[in-house]
Order: sequence, then C-alpha cells, then structure tokens
Amino acid sequence: MREIKKEEDCYDPLDPYGNITVTFDIHQWTNDGYVARVTIQNYHQYRHVDQPGWKIGWTWADNEIILSMSGAFATEQGNCSDFKFQSPHSCKKDPVIVDLGPDASPQNMTDACCRGGLLSSYTINPANSFSFFEVAVGNLGMNASGHAPQDLTLWAPGPGYTCGLLEDVDPTVSLEIGGRRQVQVFSKCFMSPSGPQLVNSQKETYQTFDNENLYAGTWKSTCTYSTFLANKTPVCCVSLSTFYNPKITPCPDCSCGCRDADKSKALCISQINQLQGPDFIKSQDIVHCSDHMCPVRVHWHVQSNYVGHWRVKVTVSNYNYKRNYSNWNVVVQHPGFSQKATPYSFNSSVLPSAGFSEKVALFWGISYYNEELLQAGENQVGSVTTQILLEKDSESFTLSNGWALPRRVYFNGENCEMPLPDTFPMLPNAASSSLKPVNNCFFILQILFFLTFTSQLINLLGFDKQLSKFCLSLHFLIHNPLSF
Repeated sequence: MREIKKEEDCYDPLDPYGNITVTFDIHQWTNDGYVARVTIQNYHQYRHVDQPGWKIGWTWADNEIILSMSGAFATEQGNCSDFKFQSPHSCKKDPVIVDLGPDASPQNMTDACCRGGLLSSYTINPANSFSFFEVAVGNLGMNASGHAPQDLTLWAPGPGYTCGLLEDVDPTVSLEIGGRRQVQVFSKCFMSPSGPQLVNSQKETYQTFDNENLYAGTWKSTCTYSTFLANKTPVCCVSLSTFYNPKITPCPDCSCGCRDADKSKALCISQINQLQGPDFIKSQDIVHCSDHMCPVRVHWHVQSNYVGHWRVKVTVSNYNYKRNYSNWNVVVQHPGFSQKATPYSFNSSVLPSAGFSEKVALFWGISYYNEELLQAGENQVGSVTTQILLEKDSESFTLSNGWALPRRVYFNGENCEMPLPDTFPMLPNAASSSLKPVNNCFFILQILFFLTFTSQLINLLGFDKQLSKFCLSLHFLIHNPLSF
C-alpha cells in the first residue's frame, strides 16, 4: 500500500512553488495508438536531480504497450510473446523509464534528452532544468479512445516525490519568430465518421477514424517533494564559530546517525540511503567517521566586523569517500541578506520566500572552478569555501544573541541539522562595547598627533634636517590631501 503523505509535508516555505511537472503531449494518432512527447520539468529553485538521475513509471489504463521510444528507454521489455510479427520496446503493464546518457546514438536521441537523468534547478540553470523523450504507444485497437496512464511515480533519484493524477489540460503552446507568435503545437483533434480530420497541426497530416471521442491533447501531473519521505535522517549538518569567541560550536552529535563504538575507525558506513532495490548496496556511502556522521558539513564563521560592513566565511566540507557532489548548492536563511551581499568565490541569488521576514540566499559553484565538491581523501575532506561581505542595516545588525548566525541551512535542497541555540558562540561578558568597530577617523587623529609630536621632537633635538623635512612634508600631506 502506498504511504499516505500529509499535504504540509510537501510544502517547503523556502520554495513554496517548487515541483517537478510531467507532461504528456499527444501529437499524433496511429492505427492502434498514439505518439506522445513526455516532458519532465524541474521548477524547484534550488533542488536538482543528481546522479544516478530520474526514473519515471506508471501503470497503463488499458492494454497499451510501448512500440518504440527515443530519448529514453524502458528498463524491462516484459512478456511480448503475443506479438509475433513485431518486437515492441516494452510490454510491461507498469513500465519504468530511464533517461539515456550523452553517449546515446543519434537515431535514439530527441531534443533536450540524454543527460543521464540529471536536471538542474530552475534558478541556477533553467536551460538544463527539463528533459524530453518520445514514446509510441500501441495495442489500443481501432475503437479505443486512449486514457491517461495511472499511478505516476517519480524517483529523482530516490523516493520523496508524490505525483498527482495525469489530468487533461490545455494543449501545449510554443513560441516562434522570436516569441512574437504563439503556436499550439499539438492541436485537439475531434473525430467524426464522415471523413478525415487534422491530427498534426505542424505537419498537416490527416487520418480517418471511426470513433467520435478520439482526440489529441495534453495530460499533466505535478510531483511534490517531501524530505520526510526521502530521508529518515538528515544528510548534512551545520557548525558555527565567530571572531569574538574562541569556542567552536560543532555539529550536533549523531546528526546523521551515530558512529561505531570503536573510535579508532576512520571509515564508517553512512546510515543515509536514498535508493532502494538493486541500487541500494552500490549507493551506500562510506564517510569519514565523526561524531555527527554526516556526509556534508556546512561551517559558518563570523569573520570580522567593520563600520558599514561585516564579513563571514562559509565552508562546505564533503566527508564522503565515494561521492563527488556535482553542481552542489547551499541555501542560507538570514536577515542580513536583506542588504547587499558579495560572495568572492561562489555564485549567488536572493530567493523569494513566503511567510518569513528573513531573506534567503542561494549559493552555488563557479563553472570550471568549484562547481564540483570533491570526495574526501585519505588525509583530508573535500571542501569549497568563500568569504561573503555584507552591508550593514544599522537598525537591525548586532552581534548579540547569535543574530549573526544563520537561521536555517540547506544543502542540495535538504535541510541541514542545526546546533541548539544555547550552544551558539556568544559574546563574552562586557564585550558589547569592546567589539564595536572603531571609526577610521580615530586612527587618522592618532597618526596626525604622532607625526606632529615627532617633527617637533626632531627640531628640538637638532636631528638631521632632511628627516625633519620629510616628517613635516608627510604631516602637511595628511592635513592637506587635496594639495596635489
């Protein structure tokens, strides 16, 4: 029995409209079936589909079979013994479809296919956030009307997604002539027994049918994600530190599982696994043994405090010995992102959020520089890091009560385990005044006083005239910087 999921489990307040949409566009009817283009579109702002890629499955409503496919393939052919004069691609009642890789032969490819099942998030790379494949469906018979597949299931790459029914929607529309012309790519086609009807608006092909109810259209389903179904335990954790307190707040113990009692072991098997079935064993993560046992740790360090700015350093560490994280991303919720933030080594974007006063910032790697978070080695973990310079809001900025620390952190769309607030590094006693940034004017006044005193002392003691002239010149330049 399929597990029932509450609606609130699928709602992500940091990405309230995020989903993966699956669309079947029927664009041609055949003697006993139809040809459809299937689109898988990722509308998540930061959650992407990583290796080994998406898989999609459904159950046929009637006796359909897959005659042929391009851009993807069914994992099992099934029993096709009833079809003696042809070799269907798959006769399974509940086929499972997988994307082809980039090395697929040209005759098996379609547009925007064959990325090995990888989908980028919509915000980071919208051009790679969707995938197409075409499927030719048969065995409907001359009098069949064609019904939408049932029980749509999406693995991306593991469990966590729940898909709604494939429902009739308006036909897909595409743009031509630089977006100035809208074209209904797959026209609805109402059949009558009186004569031939249009079945493809692009190619203007005609075919005669006997069933008045047969039509070409579009079916669409929305698949929502629940981290509670995808992972029984967190997949990442957060540690904290500041310049004003030597204490480092580590990830909470057992954030992603507890390590073995043998503390001398360096390699541990992670308790986190998103995949099921035959992929379970080969997908098990071997991680660096730690008290938190997470494959990924995000460290937030409050580095310095200036008059109009403050600086943090973010380091993402990979404790996994078997896995690189390609096209990784980190989401941080913090009120400081309401002001301008400049990361030095990451790309960034501020995301819209619903129901939160704190802003949400998305960070990801720079192409050909640090877009891949490398796996851990024998003596060190893989890591990527950046400094972030943030402008201050004078009305809200403070170092007190952990304000400078993040409220929530996500890695690759998964919520990371945060330390408890009572473990945060706090300001030492009576430090509120001593940690205030010193105005630059104060330093200038000190320099001026020192130079004035030094030049007078030189004159009084009769030191070298050239040295005295130099000090007086320097003194004059500081007092009159615009004299040049």
